Amino acid sequence: MKGSTHRRCYCRDPYTGKPLGKKCPKLTSRKHGSYSIRQELPPRADGTRRSFSRAGYDSLKAAQGDLDHVRSLLGLADADDAEGLTQIAELLEKVAEEKAPLPDIEATRRRLSHGLDLTNRLTVGEWLDMWLAGKKGRQSAISRDESNIRVHLKPRIGHLRLDRLRVTHLSEMFEAIAEANVEIAEGNAARRKTVEDLAQIPWKGREHRARRKAMKAAISEMEPYRRIVGPATRQRVRSTLRAALNAAIAQQLITFNPAAHVELEAGKRPKALVWTDERILHWKRTGEKPSPVMVWTPEHTGLFLDHIAEDRLYALFHLIAFRGLRRGEACGQKWTDTHLDAGLITVAKQLVVDGWEVYEDDPKTDAGARTIALDSDTVQTLKRHRAQQDKDREEWGSAWVETGRVFAKENGEMLHPANVTRRFIELYEEISLPPVRLHDLRHGAATLAHAAGADLKDIQEMLGHSSITITADTYTSLLPEADLAIAEAAARLVPRAQRVLDGAVPSGGISGTGAPSAHAPLTQTAPDEESEAE
Repeated sequence: MKGSTHRRCYCRDPYTGKPLGKKCPKLTSRKHGSYSIRQELPPRADGTRRSFSRAGYDSLKAAQGDLDHVRSLLGLADADDAEGLTQIAELLEKVAEEKAPLPDIEATRRRLSHGLDLTNRLTVGEWLDMWLAGKKGRQSAISRDESNIRVHLKPRIGHLRLDRLRVTHLSEMFEAIAEANVEIAEGNAARRKTVEDLAQIPWKGREHRARRKAMKAAISEMEPYRRIVGPATRQRVRSTLRAALNAAIAQQLITFNPAAHVELEAGKRPKALVWTDERILHWKRTGEKPSPVMVWTPEHTGLFLDHIAEDRLYALFHLIAFRGLRRGEACGQKWTDTHLDAGLITVAKQLVVDGWEVYEDDPKTDAGARTIALDSDTVQTLKRHRAQQDKDREEWGSAWVETGRVFAKENGEMLHPANVTRRFIELYEEISLPPVRLHDLRHGAATLAHAAGADLKDIQEMLGHSSITITADTYTSLLPEADLAIAEAAARLVPRAQRVLDGAVPSGGISGTGAPSAHAPLTQTAPDEESEAE
């Protein structure tokens, strides 16, 4: 297709006022006027001609460079590729109309090869939608990515061009999230204070009723309670964006992933703490939990299990409390994977909640597919539960829904994990136990196993963790009794001429068999002097 460069000026005839164009006598000087280019483009669908024109170049070299650039863009599509040629022609028409810079040749080649619209500048939001639509994997993970995109990424950076996304954009986004956290915290505090003040106003009396009405109206105008976007959530938002941008790099849409270089506060895994008397007293006074992850003492767990002994879900809570199954794993457990005579269960499936829908899936990790040994008490508990389920099956007759689940509704239907959590909270609140999550029974199982002598590797396998680091960082908060046994054992390893505390002189050196184990059972206490003498 034809193309050319030419020089022109904007001088006018002093008498007629008409442009002189090529007739200007000053054009004999190379410094007069400017250069222009014109390139013929593929015709439109109706056969009409179109071209790319641009003026204002200071030199012939600059004009020729852009003309060659335009020809290179046209050369990206084969002569028989009518669709590709049309796309490039429309792109060049739009660039000429908007007086925009010529598009990068390699970037245009990549977009053309992947079937992307060349006339649209692909935005971050558009790419995130495309990436999410083609994402494969667990539905729960896809739902989490969808939430991160909808709530955080698209509202803040969705309008930016994908190929122009920079680290500074992401830093500004996370700074804005941090600023919003301050507003959320202030709004929550104001609403909480108003609700507390409302609770102090008596119900009776005209003035009191008027005040209560005014305060209720004020509360209705306030923002509802909202959750803070904590460090761990911000890390997950970045993880979603980083995965999407890595896919864009693989598609050759971009060459740099800014999400991999933005600095964020580490999302530290919360430490599990045990509900000691001091912590319970502080919670009752202030309503504050010492940690997001709290664990009952063995006495608390015993009180809870004794209280719910006649509840339909007793066996489920018993299994989680002693063997540390996840909620979805317990709800998804099948009788075909439960071998009570051998004292073993195989965790092969779990129930996952997506919104409110429930579906069956494989365990959370490869390590989650595991076989767990059962103690004799748990075996007997499950046998009694199976006997009761058999009675329910007979009573319901043809209306019984056979799901094969160990734990099910009265008619055999699948349990909804959220309803199990709700029932758990109702049961422990009936006897005023300090609050824990259902998942914290799993933490308690890890702590009990550790106190009973299990090492971290044993606990990792019981819980189905893919990494022993997770087990060590989160689940092994020692019980006070276990801490005391360790402290006593450590103190007795050092031979002393005189006991500082009681003034007694030891009768011998270190005893290899008398010192209590660091993982002594909870019922074992440090020996007193009489027992040592014996």
